[in-house]
Amino acid sequence: MDDVTSDDKLWAALAWALTPLLPIIIMLMADKKERPFIRSHNGQALVWGVINIVQSIVLGAFTFGCTSLVMWAIGLYFAVQAYQGKEVTIPVITDFVKNQGWG
Repeated sequence: MDDVTSDDKLWAALAWALTPLLPIIIMLMADKKERPFIRSHNGQALVWGVINIVQSIVLGAFTFGCTSLVMWAIGLYFAVQAYQGKEVTIPVITDFVKNQGWG
């Protein structure tokens, strides 16, 4: 990932912050979805967002939304990492995304 631009960093950070909606939109943007840095973060952000929604539905009533808040805060941490140009590695999710060819 030698040629990571500030635009790449911004889009990757936004994918994390606005998951799962923005990662779906990025997948439809030809100029963005082919950028390696964006692609790497986008796939993980999409899976992270879907997991967050599912766990919110399943656990939200029992935890009064606390797990959703924690997941959202962790997602913002990943957004900051992406904006700084760093790769994010999440156990299981990163391997899943790479095995699917999404990142």
